[in-house]
Parts: sequence; C-alpha cells; structure tokens
Amino acid sequence: MNNISLRKLFLYLFLLLLGIGSCNGQIFHKNPEKELFGKTPGIKKEAKVKEPGTILKAKRKQEANDRKLEKAYEKTVKRSQKRTIDIQTPEVQARMKQNKKDYSERDKEKRKKVKASTKRAGKKYK
Repeated sequence: MNNISLRKLFLYLFLLLLGIGSCNGQIFHKNPEKELFGKTPGIKKEAKVKEPGTILKAKRKQEANDRKLEKAYEKTVKRSQKRTIDIQTPEVQARMKQNKKDYSERDKEKRKKVKASTKRAGKKYK
C-alpha cells in the first residue's frame, strides 16, 4: 500500500513539473501568433520614390514663377484701384473714401457678431 501511494505521489509530482515546464515555455514570446505565422501581409512599407533632380528643380522654378506672377497681379490691382480713385472729382473721391470706411465698419461688426455666435454655440455643445 505504501508502495502504491509513493507511485501516485511520484506520478503527481511528475505531471505537476511537466505542466509547469510547458507553461514556462512561452513566457518569453511576446506574440506567439507572430512566431507561428510570421509577419502579417497587411503591414507593408511602401518604397519611397525619389524624383530626379531636374524635376525638383523645375518644380521649384515653377513655384517661384507663380509667386512672382501673383505679386505682379496684386501690384496691378492696387495700381488700378488707385487710378480709379485718382481720375474722379474731389467730391466723388471723398464719397468713395467714406463708403470704404462704412464698409470696413460694417464688415468688422459682422465678423464680431459671427465670432460671438460661434463662441456661444461652441459653449453649448461642449
């Protein structure tokens, strides 16, 4: 009887140690699925394609040309507006200046009103 209980005890210890050993086998693997199957096919880095230097140079030249044209256009518009005012009689010039001031004030008030209303709406939905 003592012999049978020793066998059971050794069998129990053997199974216990075997179970602990297999549990400790995967402690150091962070992602076992990655170890089994490797990288997932959905995650791929796209190769960076570098454009030739001549193309980059041409793009920079085109951007500089666009900026130059935009400045020239703004200058032309200002000159045209100034000329439009200069060719008028003094009474018309004064009226034009007053209209410009009135418009500026109305626009400023409108922007203030819009800003205040959006602040209230923003507070409402916080």
